[in-house]
Amino acid sequence: MQSFTEGADASCPGSAPPLRKNAATRQLRISHWAAGVFHAAIVLACPATTHAQTYPNKIIRLITAEAAGGSDVIARIIAHGLAPRVGQQVIVENRGGLVGGETAAKASADGYSLLVYGSSIWLLPFMRPNIPWDPVRNFAPVTHAVSTPSVLAVNPTVPAKTIKEFIALAKAKPGEFNYATASTGSVNHLASELFKSMAGVNIVWVPYKGTGPALTALIAGDVQMIITSAGSLSPHIKSGRLRGLAATTATPTPLAPDLPTLAASGLPGYEAVSAFGVWSPMGVPKPIITLLNKEIVGVLTTPDVRQKFLAAGIEVVASTPEDFDKLIRREMARFGKIIKDLGIRAE
Repeated sequence: MQSFTEGADASCPGSAPPLRKNAATRQLRISHWAAGVFHAAIVLACPATTHAQTYPNKIIRLITAEAAGGSDVIARIIAHGLAPRVGQQVIVENRGGLVGGETAAKASADGYSLLVYGSSIWLLPFMRPNIPWDPVRNFAPVTHAVSTPSVLAVNPTVPAKTIKEFIALAKAKPGEFNYATASTGSVNHLASELFKSMAGVNIVWVPYKGTGPALTALIAGDVQMIITSAGSLSPHIKSGRLRGLAATTATPTPLAPDLPTLAASGLPGYEAVSAFGVWSPMGVPKPIITLLNKEIVGVLTTPDVRQKFLAAGIEVVASTPEDFDKLIRREMARFGKIIKDLGIRAE
């Protein structure tokens, strides 16, 4: 701890004002006591500044899901670009299942352990009992890094060329159309239920174990509709095996440039994308969050990184912590209600 001496600087992290040389003994003791109190107050008032001045000075780890998964790829791209920007090694630590979220939630709030994960981090608590984290209380948003836009597509035998035509057909034949999902409780499953609710249609859910089987069933005509990633659908739409009707993004996406959005096709306010973000454990000083946001956004918004993500069917978002927090709370309110109303339980 910095000591207080005669003539010391009173700036943060602080010291007491100069002591009078000829003060009485009692006054001197009081002055020393006051200096100690002053110093303690300064240290308590300025911990974030101290952290920010020394951060980072060791390895930063990005905790994520299994290797080769979506969040793993995103974490590795961020780590590669972040290391030279902060002057420290940045490593990716793969944790399977729920272990990644639990590990990050219990990590020290010092900015050296970050979580790179998808929307399931805030959706799973609605679908599984005893999830070992709370998405709001245990994590502080750093940035909404990227999103995976989806498209609503139909089998070409469905005589609808627009969303309005498809909704009209579904209303005329309640319960006769089916839609496929790749997994239970996924964002695209919830996006399909959101579409049904907002459009006021009865389309039957048929779950499959993976995107491949779901697309195979749609192409074969076993189901009539799907909402899944634009990247997965693009080759089938281009070949004519499927017909894309609209994108699930709030604004047009370059990953489906010829398609309108569902919001612009008669369902104002509709939006559903798979979001991937970066979080820190709750309690990391704000200056460190600000620094991390700046440097990670800097990585994500470089032209080569943007292009690399677009080639993989992913759009860069690179939001502020505040905007990411708003998104999380909005999605928890909207999709949490759907999950509860339908009694959806994760696989």
